[in-house]
Amino acid sequence: MSIREIINNELKIAMFAKQKRVISTLRLINAAIKDRDIEARTSGEDQGVDDDVILNILSKMIKQRKESAEIYKTSNRSDLSQQENDEIVIISKFLPEQLTEEEIHNICQEIVKNTNASSIKDMGLCMGKIKNSYSSQMDFSIAGKILKELLK
Repeated sequence: MSIREIINNELKIAMFAKQKRVISTLRLINAAIKDRDIEARTSGEDQGVDDDVILNILSKMIKQRKESAEIYKTSNRSDLSQQENDEIVIISKFLPEQLTEEEIHNICQEIVKNTNASSIKDMGLCMGKIKNSYSSQMDFSIAGKILKELLK
């Protein structure tokens, strides 16, 4: 079953259960996917976007919500911050399990070792390898910080 089908099934369940927050979040996800489908159609792809693109969409949505939640928190709007955090939890259900900071550190060390990276100039090469293998499983801002430390 594709991620798109899973999201639509979850939307049906949420509608029967009358879970307003879940319904609105899943509709936002579907809208983002449909936007990307339309964009793909204009470039000649008649079929909808695949699961990899959907995972990227979901990752970006989570990143946006984390940033918004932080802004709301610093502005003493805990209600809006909590709403963003609730949406993060809902969206995260459709992503593979995220790697911990320790796991990211170990992966970065392994990549640096395998590529013989020795300076910050090699960071792009290392990030490229990490993105190819772990595109939807980690926060790349954490990986970037770790790589900068390793490649000093």
